[in-house]
Amino acid sequence: MLFLMDSKLILASASPRRAEILAAVGIPFIVRVAEVEEVRRQDEAPEDYVKRLSQAKAEAVRTEPGETVLGADTIVVVPGETGQADVLEKPADASDAKRMLALLSGRAHQVITGICLLRGERVICDVETTTVHFLALDESEIDAYVASGEAAGKAGGYAIQGLAGKYIHRVEGCYFNVVGLPVSRVWRHMKG
Repeated sequence: MLFLMDSKLILASASPRRAEILAAVGIPFIVRVAEVEEVRRQDEAPEDYVKRLSQAKAEAVRTEPGETVLGADTIVVVPGETGQADVLEKPADASDAKRMLALLSGRAHQVITGICLLRGERVICDVETTTVHFLALDESEIDAYVASGEAAGKAGGYAIQGLAGKYIHRVEGCYFNVVGLPVSRVWRHMKG
């Protein structure tokens, strides 16, 4: 039996990109957002972090009988100099966005999205990882991109579907995951 065939999907996210993806593939939904503090625990693995946040977002939304909630959270992970991964979320300001883009310049990084489907007592949480390869960026390219305003509110400080698309020369895995929602993984779980 399909997980969602007899229920309404509630998107527990204010992300316009997630809403656009669901609408584009013909999955009807209603947006209902509850605030969840997004703070990574000390030594928490990136995959565990996004999975925990996606579930917390789904659980924080008020539901009615017959509703299924979809929570999601996306981060960017770049190898750190100490061997530990640097987790990049949304930049705090323009300076932070520039720092993030400088870290991504000329390197591969991972975009990790946690998803959680919640209906009554049934909970399905999963993670999708996509590897993205950035071209080397010079300081003027980084400055111009940040000045465009597109970096604001985006994990890792960039939007692959926008102006930053010209800086990305290879994607390994789900493109929609980089935009913000691994829709094929969500659909597989909805069918399951």
